[in-house]
Amino acid sequence: MSLHIDFDTGGAEVLNRVCEAYGFKTKIALADHIGIASSSLAMRYKRGNFPSDIVVRCMAETGANLEWLASGVGPKVSGDALEALRVVRKKIVDGQLYDSGILLIDPSTFLPGTQIPKSPMCVIDGSSQYIVENDFTDVYDDEWIVEIEDKISVRTLTCIPVKKVRVTGGGAPFDCSIADIKVLGRIVLTIR
Repeated sequence: MSLHIDFDTGGAEVLNRVCEAYGFKTKIALADHIGIASSSLAMRYKRGNFPSDIVVRCMAETGANLEWLASGVGPKVSGDALEALRVVRKKIVDGQLYDSGILLIDPSTFLPGTQIPKSPMCVIDGSSQYIVENDFTDVYDDEWIVEIEDKISVRTLTCIPVKKVRVTGGGAPFDCSIADIKVLGRIVLTIR
């Protein structure tokens, strides 16, 4: 059975499935991700033509199945991507986290002997992506995603006596009580 794609109609439904594949809640998030103005994306919705360039990019970045993207039929994710770890991706902008789609990671990306995160999240900060484990019980010497005075950033925490930490990275180092900062997750993998 061959796949039939109507290149003249149905573009809005396809774009909605693209948003779903990325995990975007808004069309603006999709426009930002693919680097076009939201008005350009709105025109593509209105015209209704098949958005082949966006579909190909979505397939490459998310592992979404072409048949599902094009027609809504079949599995959402292709067979190879079923083994991949599907991770919500966020981006730090002005100290806040914003949705930035989905990242598929092959579990073999993690070194042998390294535990695969139970509750992973990908955080983009500048030109680096960090795979973060949100499921942790203890804070120890390592790189972490933290919130300090309502601003989120990547910092190195070093434990010092009596429930204090030394916070380095992102400016002048300082010591504080562990209760003075909010630790969001431990960085388990850095992709530069």
